[in-house]
Amino acid sequence: MEGLTRNLDGSPTASSVVSRQRKILNTAIEYAVELKALAANPIPALKWTAPKVSHNVDRRSVANPTQARTLLHAVRAYGRTGPRVVAFFGCLYFAALRPEEAVSLAKHNLSLPKEGWGELHLEMAEPHAGKEWTDNGKNRDRRQLKQRAVGEGRTVPCPPELTALLHWHMETFGTTPDGRLFRGERNGEELPKGTINRAWREARKTVFTPDVLASPLAATPYDLRHAAVSTWLNAGVPPADVAAWAGHSVEILLKIYAKCLDGGAELLRKRIQAALGHDPAAQGFGTSSVKLAVGDQKWPVTVGHMYEAPDP
Repeated sequence: MEGLTRNLDGSPTASSVVSRQRKILNTAIEYAVELKALAANPIPALKWTAPKVSHNVDRRSVANPTQARTLLHAVRAYGRTGPRVVAFFGCLYFAALRPEEAVSLAKHNLSLPKEGWGELHLEMAEPHAGKEWTDNGKNRDRRQLKQRAVGEGRTVPCPPELTALLHWHMETFGTTPDGRLFRGERNGEELPKGTINRAWREARKTVFTPDVLASPLAATPYDLRHAAVSTWLNAGVPPADVAAWAGHSVEILLKIYAKCLDGGAELLRKRIQAALGHDPAAQGFGTSSVKLAVGDQKWPVTVGHMYEAPDP
């Protein structure tokens, strides 16, 4: 049971995965009891609870727009591979696609003008599982979108920067006969997971100092998706819209990205200082007279506001 809580690399397994694997293990043992290979199922009698695992995104891993664009430029400059995958990483950052969703993108999924805002219509995902675990004998399994029923898709807005990047990619590298955008240079079919990770590692080495390289900042390509969702939320996009674009429920969205929201911490600290009796002027707290419109009437009111106090 303890083995269910760790991945092969020693990292903690997600609680949802632990729950699913525990059910599978229990079913296997029940089958062994049915075959009389075991006398009884010992799992129900065990007083064991899976350790809690944090679902929150570490805000230290979230790149800001300048850092993300710098990394994308470094990817483009990475040998012969970089130009082929920079648009792939662009989909993760500008449209918050999961890697398995970006891999499966085809030309018919794109609704793009020559320039400006477009849309990406997602239909399928191709997570990497390895040839030993797929029905088609390939490294990637083709299935419905995560947390979606078979045949249920979702539409994601495509910012102008990504629109231009996708047009450039198709003009430069074309598509496969079935319209797939991203493919491996050698096999010409699926984009290898190793190629993706290698390009990302080299980009981080090129851009970051040794200290930053050792930090969790944009440690994996998936962190680009976290950066996209965090940017949308902090820009004031309603959580319901962000959840729909990212393929989450609103509850899960806010649970995962709670620590990435910029709540104006400095402003709140100043308000607390003012409430504790410090000099309001010194702490940057003042009042303003404004008119509050209620119907056709405008009523003068006094409200508190914050400003940066000058240095003494």
